[in-house]
Amino acid sequence: MSTSKFDTSFKEGHHHTLNLMHGHWEGIARTWFEAGQLADESPMEGTIKPILGGRFMLHEYRGMIQEQPFDGIAIYGFHLVSQTFQCAWIDTFHMGSGIMFSESGTGLPAFNVLGHYGTGGDDKPWGWRTEIQQPSADELIITAFNIAPGGHEAKAVETIYRRKA
Repeated sequence: MSTSKFDTSFKEGHHHTLNLMHGHWEGIARTWFEAGQLADESPMEGTIKPILGGRFMLHEYRGMIQEQPFDGIAIYGFHLVSQTFQCAWIDTFHMGSGIMFSESGTGLPAFNVLGHYGTGGDDKPWGWRTEIQQPSADELIITAFNIAPGGHEAKAVETIYRRKA
């Protein structure tokens, strides 16, 4: 990766867009374990900050699910060579002791990545699609969808953040 390509992306491209998420956030996280049946709605707090000179964004968050605390970390980025958004994600509730790596299709205009996870045994892996939208400077929406092995997609987690003053 040439420095000039990153510099351009940081000033006006995907890295610039990712860096707009920098800040302290609070909001509500909604969780569904079954399609269409809200299982939990709890407060969520997070901090998103640039790392490695703005090449990546580190999202550290904490919240509750069904009155049980949990913590998580995600690293968001845009790979200039492959022209894909990427994410590495861990948390103490969903991921157990695993790390999920997710990636977008080539050339997508917004953060929309797909990863996979196993449920144990010989079961086929499930998909986990994550979208990040920032409708305004002070609002951030992170939505994740479970994708069954047969392809059926259902909303799994939606975090709606407001920037803390």
